[in-house]
Amino acid sequence: MHFVDPSREVLAETLLAAGPGASTLCAGWRTQELAAHLYLRERSAKVGMGLLFKPLSKVSDKATARLAEASGSPADYTALVEKFRAGPSRFSPMKLKALDESANLIEYFVHTEDIRRATDRWAPRALDAAYSNALWNELVKRAAILYRGVDLGIVLVRPSGPRHVAKRAPVSVAIIGEPGELLMHAHGRTSHALVTFEGQQDAVALLQTAEVGP
Repeated sequence: MHFVDPSREVLAETLLAAGPGASTLCAGWRTQELAAHLYLRERSAKVGMGLLFKPLSKVSDKATARLAEASGSPADYTALVEKFRAGPSRFSPMKLKALDESANLIEYFVHTEDIRRATDRWAPRALDAAYSNALWNELVKRAAILYRGVDLGIVLVRPSGPRHVAKRAPVSVAIIGEPGELLMHAHGRTSHALVTFEGQQDAVALLQTAEVGP
């Protein structure tokens, strides 16, 4: 199954429900910055390059800030979100289902939760089993990169049994949680991820202070 299209819908609805000026878990970004980022990464080649290559990141940051500033009113913000909801342009590489899945499945899940979990009261969503499996499969592909800054072995464990060795080292920590929660942890939202740890106490403490994420 292809889950990106419904994930885009959920993210758009979450953005609209929060409205402009709402907090997110993305440092320094309100909902309009997040909406601007989501729209521009699919529509602007310069922004896309800036997201991939750090030397060009200032171009991406400036474009995102300009669009966010222009989208502060409810009407302009809604228009921006609706443009994102409409999807990439007709000739965009994102129209290829395989690339769309790889680039956006995790992106949309994490950013939806960035909005939902930035409030005082939130609860994890009940995810369809097939969707959870799709998230897990994408996480497994990139887990080694996401935990590259951790000086420990990392084992990702689902409560239902599947496990994945993301990184090998003499001392390891197991991170246990549902795929969506493991994704949040792996993308640096460590204090907003419902996971538990198994390992030596000092190793767990080291993991909790380590730099995690893309």
